[in-house]
Amino acid sequence: MTGYIARRILLMFPTLLGILFVSFVVVQFAPGGPVERVLAQLSGADTGGTSRISGGGSDLGPRGQVGASADAVSSKYRGAQGLDPDFIKKLEAQFGFDKPAPERFALMVWNFSRFDFGKSYFRDVSVIQLIKEKLPVSMSLGIWMTLLTYLISIPLGIRKAVADGSKFDTWTSAMIIIGFAIPGFLFAILLIILLAGGSFLNIFPLRGLTSDGWAQFPWYWKIIDYFWHITLPLVSMALGAFATMTLLTKNSFLDEIRKQYVMTARAKGCSERQVLYGHIFRNAMLIVIAGFPSAFIHAFFSGSLLIETIFSLDGLGLLGFESVLNRDYPVVFGTLFIFSLVGLVINLISDLTYMWIDPRIDFEAREV
Repeated sequence: MTGYIARRILLMFPTLLGILFVSFVVVQFAPGGPVERVLAQLSGADTGGTSRISGGGSDLGPRGQVGASADAVSSKYRGAQGLDPDFIKKLEAQFGFDKPAPERFALMVWNFSRFDFGKSYFRDVSVIQLIKEKLPVSMSLGIWMTLLTYLISIPLGIRKAVADGSKFDTWTSAMIIIGFAIPGFLFAILLIILLAGGSFLNIFPLRGLTSDGWAQFPWYWKIIDYFWHITLPLVSMALGAFATMTLLTKNSFLDEIRKQYVMTARAKGCSERQVLYGHIFRNAMLIVIAGFPSAFIHAFFSGSLLIETIFSLDGLGLLGFESVLNRDYPVVFGTLFIFSLVGLVINLISDLTYMWIDPRIDFEAREV
């Protein structure tokens, strides 16, 4: 066990390094950048992500040297014509782009190893502070989505396993597959049109998690107002997760129902309820329970980006989206590093959960 955990932890370092390296290389060839963003703001043409003129390369790797001519410096950036080249060089130095790409990557890795993610380019606040501010919104969505998914999918999956092949199983499977096929963001837009004043009913609010003046509401009205705001985002996010968890539960129970010990329990005179909840339930739920950490982290990090953007929820998903548009690279790389690290740790916790729930599972014996 100790050796397996040690190997998994050691593998995290090259994995994180590889993720950062690939992302850094991709950004080198991405159009636009923070320098162009500032120049666009100065010229009054800021679009949140302007494009570099052909042949210029990326803002993260300016090629002009200190002794370059004014024309050479200006030609690297759209909107730089007519500006003092010394001013542009100061901008490059301010964003750290006066250093070669390998040096900047090495410095980023060194800082990230000490959990120093720097400050946002355009918000004048540290990346850690930004994440702390946005974390409650995303965590709220992730927790409620995971709980809602488990509370509905597990009973439904058990019912489908017991009634396998029946009309109930057939039509619920059809509904689940249809729901899984609909993208969450598309379903969110549909809900807005139907229920949030788009074209039909105006039942639910369109943005935010609370109403104006929420702090002055009585405690019970705060709860009602919160769930009133979170209903549409939550339903939109959970739509696809229902299918995966329901079918996972059904197939897990079906595998156990067909095993010899179930036939033995029935032969001893146990009722179907006793067989189902006294014998099958514990074994069938192993894979479902052990998958809880990864299911939560998936809902927490990967499922909220578009939903937070559509419903204007100020969480980590919207922060990441805006940071990419604004070329706010410290926030982009900082959140990427944290999300990747958390994902790797959660995967390890999931494996250890399997071993804790079912001691027969031994990852130590596997080839790593």
